[in-house]
Amino acid sequence: MATCKGTVYFIGAGPGDPELITVKAVKILQKADVIVYDRLVNKDLLNDTKPLVELIYCGKLPNQHIIPQEKINEILVQHALKGRVVVRLKGGDPSIFGRVGEEAEYCVNHDVRYEIIPGITSGISAPLYAGIPLTHRDFSSSCAFITGHKRTDEGGPEIKWEKLATSVDTLVFYMGVGNIALIQEQLIRYGRPKHTPVGLIRWGTTTSQETLTGTLEDIVAKVSEVNFRSPAIIVVGDVVKLREKLAWFENEACAHFPIAK
Repeated sequence: MATCKGTVYFIGAGPGDPELITVKAVKILQKADVIVYDRLVNKDLLNDTKPLVELIYCGKLPNQHIIPQEKINEILVQHALKGRVVVRLKGGDPSIFGRVGEEAEYCVNHDVRYEIIPGITSGISAPLYAGIPLTHRDFSSSCAFITGHKRTDEGGPEIKWEKLATSVDTLVFYMGVGNIALIQEQLIRYGRPKHTPVGLIRWGTTTSQETLTGTLEDIVAKVSEVNFRSPAIIVVGDVVKLREKLAWFENEACAHFPIAK
């Protein structure tokens, strides 16, 4: 008898706020038989699933993977080959440093049907919730997303610092807090002015959101001083200046209760 194959859905869960997920993604979550989810996924998204859904946690801490990537690939395909609806729930957008390309390739290699449903990436949403739009007519006409997780001497594609430092107005680094000193060093070395504004946003779009600002010259010291930790997005560029005026989310609670004079 031929095997009844299921489908793997790669879904972007958004940046943390559970309301920032697409309608299509919610509909598929409600019919999922198996959900393989990451550490940064808001667990509230798992509340409205089927009663007997199988939940598999495969969260990753820096330099520590609960389940190796190769095993995650196998889990997705094994369940799909049993005819199940499988959801691979990833924080943010699955295509922005989410390894969806590798997992989708594995499905193709095993003749398993899949769909990719985009999500709102934290590199856009966290800065916006901190009052930092990535582009602005007066400050930025270009932006780039860069992984800050891996040093260039540890293998993988190298960051071309000499081109990146001054060719793009706004730089957005993911997973870069642990390498903030390297980022500072390389950008200054290749021509980014020391006075360039920098913003770090931790747990963006959630009630735990924290923002730290400075310049390329002093940001490493500030991160160390307050022990600023991941998960955080790093924004480098003049758009960070807008935060002082546009920090709507963190100030929202105070907006309804003006300070008496």
